Amino acid sequence: MSAAEGSRAPAGEAVLGKAYDLQLMRRLWRFVRPHWRLALISACLIPITIAFELAQPYLVKLAIVDHIAVGDPDGLEWLALGFLALVAAQAASSFFEQWAIQLLGQRSMHDLRLAIYDHVLGRRAAFFDRMPVGRLMTRMTNDIESINEMFAAGVVTLFADAIKMIAIASIMFSLDWQLTLVTFVTLPFLFLLVNYARGAMRTSFRVIRVRLAAMNAFVQEHLLGIKVVQIFRREDAAAGEYDLINAGHRDAYLVSIRADAAMYALVEAIGILAIALVAWWAARDLGAAPNTIATVGLVVVFIEYINKFFIPVRDLSAKYAVMQGAMAATERIVELLGTAEPDAPASPTVAGSAAAGSASVAPARPRAAAASKDGVGIAVAFDHVEFAYGDEPVLRGVTLDVPRGKTVAIVGATGSGKSTLIKLLTRLYEVDAGTIAIDGTDICALPPSELRRRVTVVSQDAALFAGSVYDNVALGAVASGRTASREQVAQAVSRVGLDRLLARRPEGLDAPVGLRGASFSAGERQLLAFARALVRDPEILVLDEATAHVDPEAEELIERGVDELMRGRTTLVIAHRLSTIRHADQIVVLERGRVVERGTHDELVARGGVYAQLERTFHRAAR
Repeated sequence: MSAAEGSRAPAGEAVLGKAYDLQLMRRLWRFVRPHWRLALISACLIPITIAFELAQPYLVKLAIVDHIAVGDPDGLEWLALGFLALVAAQAASSFFEQWAIQLLGQRSMHDLRLAIYDHVLGRRAAFFDRMPVGRLMTRMTNDIESINEMFAAGVVTLFADAIKMIAIASIMFSLDWQLTLVTFVTLPFLFLLVNYARGAMRTSFRVIRVRLAAMNAFVQEHLLGIKVVQIFRREDAAAGEYDLINAGHRDAYLVSIRADAAMYALVEAIGILAIALVAWWAARDLGAAPNTIATVGLVVVFIEYINKFFIPVRDLSAKYAVMQGAMAATERIVELLGTAEPDAPASPTVAGSAAAGSASVAPARPRAAAASKDGVGIAVAFDHVEFAYGDEPVLRGVTLDVPRGKTVAIVGATGSGKSTLIKLLTRLYEVDAGTIAIDGTDICALPPSELRRRVTVVSQDAALFAGSVYDNVALGAVASGRTASREQVAQAVSRVGLDRLLARRPEGLDAPVGLRGASFSAGERQLLAFARALVRDPEILVLDEATAHVDPEAEELIERGVDELMRGRTTLVIAHRLSTIRHADQIVVLERGRVVERGTHDELVARGGVYAQLERTFHRAAR
């Protein structure tokens, strides 16, 4: 594997588990258990199907020995009808067996998909920082399909094959133990072959997984950055790199293909050798045998059973590959479902103590004390908040209050910690030390659903979903546990000025919104997000760079929409464009994770400090 390919493979993808791991199967059992009746039906039908199949060669023996060889046709037709009945019964039993196991697989995988989806939706932002979306998609689609395939052609089939092979060996021993021992002289060669193929396929499968991960990562990266690829004319270079990775993935299959082909051919040869040995052994004393016809019939039935014995072994390589893939997929899914996010502390006086180590945590402010010096209630209070991404400190003891009904703006250079404050406020991340309180109550004491109902964030990247304008705006009401009528949505759209832009679209509120809102401009998407927030009617509004990237045509509408959205509402504004926060009631300046200045726009400009420098830089950039 080339260095380029290896560098693109997600960490941990090269680890390969067992072909069958009982512990993993136990973890998977909780999704199968609710549908145990289907598993019971399949388990009961497996021996019945095998019995119908293995009874057929014995009827052939009876037909040869008792009728065909002695020229006695009487009763032969009943044996023929019995044979047909066994074939029909086997087909019917096999149908219902497969129906039960396939239905069991589909229902279990349905529950597993829901469990994974609910689990992923409940993760915080830190989880998505370390888990690429492409890998999550693989877990939720490809890996589940690998497990589903195990139900169809994996563990159940191997279980049935094992029962069949044991039954065949028992029948053969009961018929003639000497011929049976002669037949199984070939088993050591068979075991050596199976062990070689298993090792070769295991090695091959490991390389396939790593190179498939590299290929998926490359495709995802270049499709997400397709505009850059095209603008910089990187199509040919990207195609060349992809061809290299794709060729590595193709070549990784060669070992598996060779092992599979060798196993299929050699098992066939060993099976034929076993038949030849049986024929040789039976022919040694054929002339001296007291009943030559019985010996011929015995040889015929042995040949039938030998063929049935070696068919599962011949197909073992394919089933092993299915089981190997299913166990690897199960291991990854179990690992995903086992990722736990820190729960809310049992006491609101402890927030993020696990991350903070021995750092002391300030207690939440009592509700009665949540008031500023001018008597205005404090809606949001950050009290000595500390936070780090890994080992890199981002916030260092930040303390600030957001009075109720007021607008507080937070400014600072890139990396100063502005957006991190918002992520902590909405508990996308947990504080390392300090507290964040709403109305004097530590947010760690609030259920996440209530916290996010009271706080709405509108960012510069307005997330839109496939559907209509109405669907996307009404989503704000759904988030608050309500429904929004078309009149309410239309009113919100009008208040932010989006109705002027929608007038160009004949569908109005029913105008289709494509994937990620591609059919709307940046300004229109932002206004949609404003309308959605209005419908939600939050107690606390957070604007995170919400006006950073707008069309000149829509800038006036955006400003009007922002004013309408902020009217009479507690607002926290994160902004690079200082022109949007000139009229804030208070401006807080962050520098390297610390509050260095606070005051109104005029006060901070007159002070000539960090804010004044930012103001000068902004004006120079505007020119």
